[in-house]
Amino acid sequence: MELLMPALGFFFWTLVAFLIVFLILKKFAWKPILTTLSAREKNIADSIATAERVKNEMAQMKSENEALMAQAREERSALLKEARDAKDKIVHEAKEQAKAEAAKIVADAQAVINQQKMATLVELKNQVGVLVLDVAEKVLRKELGNKPEQEQYIQQLANDIKLN
Repeated sequence: MELLMPALGFFFWTLVAFLIVFLILKKFAWKPILTTLSAREKNIADSIATAERVKNEMAQMKSENEALMAQAREERSALLKEARDAKDKIVHEAKEQAKAEAAKIVADAQAVINQQKMATLVELKNQVGVLVLDVAEKVLRKELGNKPEQEQYIQQLANDIKLN
C-alpha cells in the first residue's frame, strides 16, 4: 500500500523539485527556444515567399515565352526553312536553360531550408541537453548534501528489512 500512496514528505519534495525545474526552464530555456523558433518561422516564411516569387517569375517567363512562341509562329511563314530551324533551336535552348535555372533555384532553396532546419534542431537539442544536465546536477548535489539524514535513512531501511 506504501507504493500506491507515497509519503507526504516525498510528495512535497517531488513537487518542490518539479517547481524548481519548471521555473528554471521557464526563466532560461523557453525564451531562447521561442525566439529561435520564431526566427526559424520567419526564415521559413521568407524562403516560402522567395520560392513563391520565383514561381511567379517563372509563370511570367512562361507567358512571355509563350508570347514569343506565338510571334515566332506568325513570322515563321515569312522565313525560309533555314531561318525556321535556327528559331526553333534558340527557343528550345531558352526553355532548357529556364528549366535548368528554375530547378537549380528551387533545389538551392530547399537545401538552405533543410540546412537551417537541421542546424536549429541540433542547436535546440544541445541547449535542452545542457539545461537538463545542469538541473540534474543541482538536484543530485542537493539530495546528496545532507550526510546525517542519508545515514538515518539507510539505518531506517535496514531496520525495515525483514530477514527470514
